[in-house]
Amino acid sequence: MRSTSPRGCVRGFGVGFLLAASVYDLLVADAVDNAVWAPVTVLLVGFTAVLWPVGRRPRWLTPQLRTAVPAVVSALLTAAVLLTDRAHMPFGPGEVVILLSLLFVAVRHCPWPWALVCAVLDAAALLLLPVRYFRSLQEEVLAYALVGLVLVGLTAGLAAYLRSLDYRRTVAVGETRRAERVAIAADLHDFVAHHVTGILVQTQMARMMAARQPQDLDPVLAGIERAATEALASMRRTVGVLRDTGPEAADRRPVGDLAAVTDLVEGFATPAQRTVLHRDPGVCDDLPYEMQAAAFRVVQEALTNVRRHAGDATQVTVRLACPGDRLEVTVTDDGHGGTQLPEAAHGGGFGLVGLTERVTALGGALHAGPRGGVDGAAGWQVRAVFPAGKQWRPGSRALFNETAHAAWEVKPPAD
Repeated sequence: MRSTSPRGCVRGFGVGFLLAASVYDLLVADAVDNAVWAPVTVLLVGFTAVLWPVGRRPRWLTPQLRTAVPAVVSALLTAAVLLTDRAHMPFGPGEVVILLSLLFVAVRHCPWPWALVCAVLDAAALLLLPVRYFRSLQEEVLAYALVGLVLVGLTAGLAAYLRSLDYRRTVAVGETRRAERVAIAADLHDFVAHHVTGILVQTQMARMMAARQPQDLDPVLAGIERAATEALASMRRTVGVLRDTGPEAADRRPVGDLAAVTDLVEGFATPAQRTVLHRDPGVCDDLPYEMQAAAFRVVQEALTNVRRHAGDATQVTVRLACPGDRLEVTVTDDGHGGTQLPEAAHGGGFGLVGLTERVTALGGALHAGPRGGVDGAAGWQVRAVFPAGKQWRPGSRALFNETAHAAWEVKPPAD
């Protein structure tokens, strides 16, 4: 059994009320011996403008045409009554409701400045209706005009308020999409920079081994192939997300989690650099997704910086721990700060800046500096601490996907 939506019920009630009011207009016009064709013409034009289905409207039937033409027809009928010898012509609730409906459409949907022009036409046609019957500015006309002004003000005010909501919703959706695309671009930079840096390091190693140890080249070339494949896959996914405008795009961003840290660390190892992952048993996989993604990025950026700035490091250690209500991610190396990468591949220092923003947005803290300040050993250490217990509070970046979904799902109603 098909259920009827509340919006459909309201629309059906409105159409029924408009039909009943229009029939009342015709009965009144016929009762006082007036030509029924005149109000029938006005009502038919108004019905066409108000009730024409949205999906079947031709392109030329714009909101400004829909709202201006019935108002002009109504005003012409009023002028004809005044300029002829006809005693009077009554008006009824049907024409009033049609003009108020068109006033609402004009204020909410017509482009500026047509909205002002069409609204003035509809309001003027409505306020002139009492003149048809009284034919002069009597007290009754002023009373009817006062009631009409109240109805015009309420209708135009409601339409203007809803139009402002539509505008703010459009701006919010645009800003949300822009921020999401900026975040996706940052994700693309992080992933591709990581893989391309690995390709550079392993290419240099392959050149050195080609003359001395050609028999050991196969693992290095395999690593280059794997890094290039992953870089292309990341770019392909990201371009696909950028071309998509739906909220599901956020789910296909090239992000990682704690489970992916293992593959990341294993894929970083080279014949000249050994990588070790220490993961405490207390680190669980049901931590908030935003926190896991940030932890993955900490490890990724730290490993990329090892390749860029510590090519002489022989061992890199990654540690995941949960002391108390915190998640600690630590990446240390034993390098002395030497690298043979081209100057253009060193980066501009933006990686740690973006990483700090990501960590602090989740209520955490990031520290990067020489290991000598910790235990006197050579090398570098990157350490991020996240509040993983009750103190965890997601920041704006953590709530971003939820905001994007809500913004994309809300659409302004059709008039």
